[in-house]
Amino acid sequence: MIKNRLKFFALVLCAVVTVSFFTSCNKTKTHSVNATPVSVSHSTNDKTGANSESAVYASLDKTAQVASNQATNQVATNQQTDAKPKVYFTSDISSEGLVKIYEKLNWKPTGPVAVKVSTGEPPNSNYLRPSLIGSLVKKLDGTIVECNTAYGGSRSSAAMHKQVAKDHGFTQIAPFDLMDEDGEVALPFTGGKRLDKIIIGSHAQKYKSWLILSHFKGHGMAGFGGAIKNVGIGISSSSGKVYVHTAGTKTRGSIMYGNQDAWLEALAEMVVGFHQNFGDENIVYINVMNRLSIDCDCNGYPAKPDIHDIGILASVDPVALDQACVDLVYKAEGNRSLVNRIESKNALHALETAENLKLGSRTYELIDID
Repeated sequence: MIKNRLKFFALVLCAVVTVSFFTSCNKTKTHSVNATPVSVSHSTNDKTGANSESAVYASLDKTAQVASNQATNQVATNQQTDAKPKVYFTSDISSEGLVKIYEKLNWKPTGPVAVKVSTGEPPNSNYLRPSLIGSLVKKLDGTIVECNTAYGGSRSSAAMHKQVAKDHGFTQIAPFDLMDEDGEVALPFTGGKRLDKIIIGSHAQKYKSWLILSHFKGHGMAGFGGAIKNVGIGISSSSGKVYVHTAGTKTRGSIMYGNQDAWLEALAEMVVGFHQNFGDENIVYINVMNRLSIDCDCNGYPAKPDIHDIGILASVDPVALDQACVDLVYKAEGNRSLVNRIESKNALHALETAENLKLGSRTYELIDID
């Protein structure tokens, strides 16, 4: 019997060692399996020897089982860690298509839900129309949230901005919350080189779950605007916007700044800070690729698009999501003006920075749900 138990234990240990070996050979991460140490003692007392020996083998069996379970869990963790983030795609740019792709995320929001959109600069910007997003916002029982701008225009003060939200139809589909109407709050950020905090509207702290619903398009300063831009600038208060645009050097005055790469790094860092404070599990992202002008929705007179509408994409990974949108732009016909805008601003540097800060991955799996 003892020999059989020894054989069983030896087989289990061999299996554990084998799993540990292949796990340690993982190209991206090295893990080890830690088994509980077992002290084995031999007694010369015949009366206690059998009991002692049985206890030892029972302990060995238990340790082998623990080590085996740890190895199995570690392999599962490796598989999950190494898996490419999923980006879902549909060509159906409709309220039904938007709800369908959202449901693919299998997200379970908890507490009050904020839906971050751009309300759009009057008179003719390409903001996401309430007729498109209304069904999804209502499904979530969400509140549409925004912050004031830092560059003047029709949305730089609370009264004017709320009027724009009403004129553009957002208040007809959901409650509207101008998050910095009553002030702002600075929250800590660690791990970057440009920022040491994020400055956001004080009302943001009311919300537990966040849907970042973005119109993907070009942008005069960032090169393109998508998920990263909608958080990094869109959730920042007016002074927070200046803080990001100037790479953490000031909070008042002009948003113009001479170091393009530095401000793109700050943009990515702000989004990382947002995740640090609100939690990865509480944030999901959808980008709508329609009206693909080279100009953003902060421009009331945008250039006409040269690219046909492409579709809607969704992911829990904002880096993968924006990268997938950029890749689709590069594949589209008539893309020269938008590609030039992206490249002239070195726009991908923001995604490179975000990936280096472990916000997400630029390598992804694109899943067509049509």
